Amino acid sequence: MTGHRPTERPRERQRLRPRDISAYRSGNTGTPYVFQFDSANPGPHAAIVALIHGNELCGAAALDTLLSLGVRPTCGKLSLIFANVLAYETFDPIRPFAARYLDEDMNRVWSAEILSGAGDSREVARAREVAPLLADVDFLLDLHSTSSPAPAMILAGQQPKGVALARATGSPAHVVTDAGHAAGPRLRDFAAFNDPNASPSALLVECGEHFSPTSEDVALDVAIRFLMGTKTLAAVPRGVIKSTKTPTQKYIDVTEAVTIRSEKFAFARKFRCFETIPKAATIIGHDGVVPVVTPYDNCILVMPATHFAPGQTAVRLGRHIPWPNA
Repeated sequence: MTGHRPTERPRERQRLRPRDISAYRSGNTGTPYVFQFDSANPGPHAAIVALIHGNELCGAAALDTLLSLGVRPTCGKLSLIFANVLAYETFDPIRPFAARYLDEDMNRVWSAEILSGAGDSREVARAREVAPLLADVDFLLDLHSTSSPAPAMILAGQQPKGVALARATGSPAHVVTDAGHAAGPRLRDFAAFNDPNASPSALLVECGEHFSPTSEDVALDVAIRFLMGTKTLAAVPRGVIKSTKTPTQKYIDVTEAVTIRSEKFAFARKFRCFETIPKAATIIGHDGVVPVVTPYDNCILVMPATHFAPGQTAVRLGRHIPWPNA
């Protein structure tokens, strides 16, 4: 979701709680909270990342389950990374959004320029720790959740290889192709993952609303599907139940992201994620005095924000597209 921390809302309280992951502090790679397992058989290097945002708990739960069950790759290598653990450790169920990050949004720092620059935030420091491992990854799954109610979705980036990986994973049903945020590059767009001439590919999966127990189920299901789709696993691990139903995927091409420019952004009304606006030039909000309008008929609103700050994404605008051989 967008890079600011929303105002706390009472309805988030007393729902999903963070798991204790302190047993994973040492990792097995020399980098805290980073694990890597080698099957000794030929195959890709797959990685699953959780906690890019410290208050998005479902990914940490999925990695905890995989590690506690002793899941190991049958081909290639598997890396499991708890990212912004420092923020996660500050989680307070009374103020759950405050743990999103400590200094800056960790999902806006993933460029060579930022990581080699003078920035010294705790998020940039942690990104520098894990970036060398990511240079060797063939397939990346980055697990997230949303601040507002929304169906689970894959954000596949702009390259066809991202959609191919989404299809190999098979779930969730909604696959969104988009360019990310003006505020900075996401992990799924880092380096070779967004290079059309390189083979590594990445997915960002939004597993549902923060603190919803179903987000844990989605995160684990997607993680298993991802590992099987990349041939890292040959079968569902014992003790893990993967949904047997594979949805029919729908592809949404984001043509633009509406970046907030003023302190007085407001939508015309409350919109749902994936709501379709039938007519072009429909006013959906105002950024100060500037109207925000739909650019074409049957415009799909992807993850409309509920809290607004200049420089952040208010909503993505997209449309359904066909896909070859779909």
